[in-house]
Amino acid sequence: MQQKIRHVLGLSGGKDSSALAVYMRDRVPEMEYFFSDTGKELPETYEYLDKLEAFLGKPIVRLNMDSDSNRNRDFDHWLDVYKGLLPSSQVRWCTVNLKIRPFEEYIGEDRAYHYIAIRADEDRVGYKPPKISSLPNIQPKYPFKEDGITKADVYRILEENGIGLPKYYEWRTRSGCYFCFFQRKSEWVGLLEKHPDLFELAKAYEETPNKNAKTDEQFTWCQGESLAELSQPERIAEIKANTEKALAFKKEDKPNLRLVEIFTDVLDDEDDEEPCLICHK
Repeated sequence: MQQKIRHVLGLSGGKDSSALAVYMRDRVPEMEYFFSDTGKELPETYEYLDKLEAFLGKPIVRLNMDSDSNRNRDFDHWLDVYKGLLPSSQVRWCTVNLKIRPFEEYIGEDRAYHYIAIRADEDRVGYKPPKISSLPNIQPKYPFKEDGITKADVYRILEENGIGLPKYYEWRTRSGCYFCFFQRKSEWVGLLEKHPDLFELAKAYEETPNKNAKTDEQFTWCQGESLAELSQPERIAEIKANTEKALAFKKEDKPNLRLVEIFTDVLDDEDDEEPCLICHK
């Protein structure tokens, strides 16, 4: 008997993967939806996933948070395993242990099509199976690329189906942990203003003793600047002023773009570091 092929789609809490889930709902009724929960997501992300779950009409499987089998392996679990070594753009153990491995365990040895939300206007690749063989058990599919779906189409899909964008898009355009090291400075200011309690928790992580450290140099989520320094009133004012200036310039340069698109473009211009695709789509 031929092995059944599973159809799976991972949600990050971001606009692209959410739009793909909406787009594929009726095209592939047997689709399985999953979310790799780090235990450190924004409240807006969980709220948005609940909204998507209601629209999709089936549960979104939450990986890493299996309390019934006592296998809750969230961020703090792995931080303890790594003896206080916090992840960074150079050491991305969070992506490996909280996203990729749980996904591979979820699929197991089954054959599966993995639907990835890379748009037609992007030049990126998604998850690549680690096994090199003539027939890897996980095969990627890119419906947006195949159908010519662009960023503008993603906004349209979400709006027309009554889903909209996550509320965090008011101040941040990437999903993922609230302390993600790929956050821009203006997004850290947004976290401070919208969720001061989470900002303080992120700041506390910077002071977590690293038993692997070979120097006394303090870890900072932002390169070259601690959250204590970033949260000073004069520094916040400076960051806000820079963002407002960039927004005004972008609005003048591209007057036909909606506000959220202008905001996204401005934040994308702030840095050229590419975040982990599996976390932020």
